[in-house]
Amino acid sequence: MATLEIDDAVYEALQIPEGERSQAMKQELAISLYARDILSFGKARALAELSPQEFQALLGERAIPRHYTEVELAEDLDYAE
Repeated sequence: MATLEIDDAVYEALQIPEGERSQAMKQELAISLYARDILSFGKARALAELSPQEFQALLGERAIPRHYTEVELAEDLDYAE
């Protein structure tokens, strides 16, 4: 597992309760990387440590459209059958 170093002063300045900071930062990074098409839905969801439904809901709250590849669409269609 890789580690991202954040200056203590920056980490302490976050307007997020201390016990929620790490999870919130993972989610924010996942959303940003997904929105910029740097991470796939599955990898961004894993980074955010959310279920597919939870990550989709989070994207919806931010009005970030879901990027579908042909492979993802085929998988979803197979699953729906």
